Amino acid sequence: MPSVLIVDDAGHIRELVKLYFTAAGFDVSEAADGTTGLRAALEDAPDIVLLDIMLPGLDGAEVCSRIRESSQVPIIMLTSKDAEIDKVALLEAGADDYVVKPFSPAELVARVRAALRRNAPVVVDSLSSTTPVELDGLRIDPARREVRVDDHVVELTAKEFDLLVTMAADPGIVFERERLLERAWGFAEYVDPRGIDVHIRHLREKLGDDATAPRFIETVRGVGYRVRKDAS
Repeated sequence: MPSVLIVDDAGHIRELVKLYFTAAGFDVSEAADGTTGLRAALEDAPDIVLLDIMLPGLDGAEVCSRIRESSQVPIIMLTSKDAEIDKVALLEAGADDYVVKPFSPAELVARVRAALRRNAPVVVDSLSSTTPVELDGLRIDPARREVRVDDHVVELTAKEFDLLVTMAADPGIVFERERLLERAWGFAEYVDPRGIDVHIRHLREKLGDDATAPRFIETVRGVGYRVRKDAS
């Protein structure tokens, strides 16, 4: 039974969300403030966290950032803010996804299921589950889900790994943002494609890649991203 932690100061929202997730077969726990939610996320180790942005004590963005210091648990933010800058800020804080209030509980359950699927170890079809890929000092081992740059291990989130392995499977091929969402997220219908840009930036930083003179990942303006073919 997957477990979900709901962190929201509005009791009626917690009750509604709990009702739907319990019916969907989830083990549900709750917290009504940021401090309690942070402690529950770190100590109880739920499979996924639903985190309101506006919370008493620590706000949702701060809770998200602190969780990310030691955990890669999927986090979906619940927010009434709909400005693009706020969405980007949530992704920068480490959120995997966000849902704008008012939301459909059924859609939220669907997003959570998708987040859990994409957070599980996945091997892209076009890559062997046992054969590492070598790209000019970049070594990707799909079986171990391990990435090395110049023989140094690089710690990636599940999503960053899936983005990298998707592009590395076909060096030189341009992947549109929507296609990357489908391959690494499992769906693209509810997710803002521009969120890909945030994750690619984080991926580049971890790989030591320079967007202005890329060693591994190139931006194709107005289209998407690709792993350099000549890197292989």
